[in-house]
Amino acid sequence: MFSKGKGTGGPSATDGAPAPSTEAPRSTQGERPRASIGGVPSIISADLTITGNLHSDGDIQIDGQVDGDVLSRSLTIGQGAKVKGTVRADEVKIAGNLKGEVHAARVSITSTARVTGDVLHKSLSIESGAYIDGLCRRIEDPKAASASTAPSASAPAGGTPSSAPKPAGNGEAKPAEPAKPVGSGGLNLEGKA
Repeated sequence: MFSKGKGTGGPSATDGAPAPSTEAPRSTQGERPRASIGGVPSIISADLTITGNLHSDGDIQIDGQVDGDVLSRSLTIGQGAKVKGTVRADEVKIAGNLKGEVHAARVSITSTARVTGDVLHKSLSIESGAYIDGLCRRIEDPKAASASTAPSASAPAGGTPSSAPKPAGNGEAKPAEPAKPVGSGGLNLEGKA
């Protein structure tokens, strides 16, 4: 613990200070910031259910159940995991059950995966045995894809084109006329042809 200085035989000026170490400081050995590549992921364990959205600048590993959207840099959905919501990440690996859209630059779907929803990707790998019920589409920018896949505002919501207001001759909109009932045989019940 104490050391003598060389050549003087007496205590050195650094006796009270810790001796310099040839080892690297512990904080830099094997530890990286969470947001760095290969960092320690945030883990949702198998016995945990989360209702709500998840957002992380780092990595997320889901082994439990999540009912909500997930946004992260890297996402792993484990073999027993269940996710219900939209997934957005740079890299996604799916081994469990996902019901929702995937927006990612790199997507890897393993043989144990069950995906119900569209997969928008820049690169995609699918192992034999994987179940996918949805559209797999290659896109250049997965983060900007959400705007292009949103339903257009001009389409009527839940109605037919005849139920939308029709413009009148003077530029004003008037309500659509109700459809006339048609009896069997295609005859008009009002008697007009």
